[in-house]
Amino acid sequence: MPTIALVDDDRNILASVTIALESEGYRIQTYTDGASALDGLKQNPPDLAIFDIKMPRMDGMELLRRLRQKSDMPVIFLTSKDEEIDELFGLKMGADDFIHKPFSQRLLVERVKAVLRRSGARDLAPAKDTDAKILERGMLKMDPERHTCTWKGQDVTLTVTEFLILQALAQRPGVVKTRDSLMDAAYDDQVYVDDRTIDSHIKRLRKKFKVTDDDFEMIETLYGVGYRFKEA
Repeated sequence: MPTIALVDDDRNILASVTIALESEGYRIQTYTDGASALDGLKQNPPDLAIFDIKMPRMDGMELLRRLRQKSDMPVIFLTSKDEEIDELFGLKMGADDFIHKPFSQRLLVERVKAVLRRSGARDLAPAKDTDAKILERGMLKMDPERHTCTWKGQDVTLTVTEFLILQALAQRPGVVKTRDSLMDAAYDDQVYVDDRTIDSHIKRLRKKFKVTDDDFEMIETLYGVGYRFKEA
């Protein structure tokens, strides 16, 4: 099973997350600050790392910046912040996903599985098959193998969950997707996500596309039903 590194100065979180992930069969490395983690990650690279953002000696953002100089291992951030600028900055630096505190252990496990699946597909996919997997809908272009998304040729940086939700919508333009079906698309094992969480993901998707194109209105809401990607 994959090895996962946990970096957090809260020992209670380290203990609870370690138990949750070990119960799924993962091997766990733990660090209580960014500086010691940087040395440990270089000496014993894991398959995925989970960083808290606010830590002593070296915060998660700086740890990721230094890590990205020589490594592209998947990274998930844990953060108590809820400011979009932090997410956008972290994603541009190369983070794969964000999880806001407080969080359920089950949600964390599913996010870990999703990032590892995406990372594994990227590493193992034959280059000759990549073009066949690209999804294009008008000005939208999504490459699941590379986890890239562009609108009108401009990059739009998405988390794993946002990418999967948008992919589910764009695969069948004009077809309404309920919140339950979007939950199924983003979380393979039927993880419980309430309506407000799905709505929040949709809101963030719209905001990110509007940064590139203020007129972006391709994701439509059908009140009481769900969402759909507008037909061209």
